[in-house]
Amino acid sequence: MEAQEKVKIVNRYIEGVSSQDMNAIREIFDEHATVEDPIGTDAHVGIDAVCKFYEGAFNAGVKVESTGSVRCAGNAAAFPFVARVPNMEIQVIDIFEFNENGKITSMRAYWGPENCVQL
Repeated sequence: MEAQEKVKIVNRYIEGVSSQDMNAIREIFDEHATVEDPIGTDAHVGIDAVCKFYEGAFNAGVKVESTGSVRCAGNAAAFPFVARVPNMEIQVIDIFEFNENGKITSMRAYWGPENCVQL
């Protein structure tokens, strides 16, 4: 998978989350994908669990915005962004791993309390 394809999927993710587009989430994640957000919490396993996680984020009013370039290596891409919910901003780095079909098989979000700012 070429770097530009990974960047395109990352951009689709940013756009899909910000517009609360569940179809975009279903489109880019593999049916057996895992989401660990943040690292150290229980993983959401399988597309239904992943969609339920994003449904919760959508209900919380999350909006995301890229804050830097996508870094690609091997079958992975890492990227910084900010997630905003009412009264809070979270600085995050996500790492996606992709399968041979260009679907996200793993999403791991790196952030902690020190990355949260009350607005």
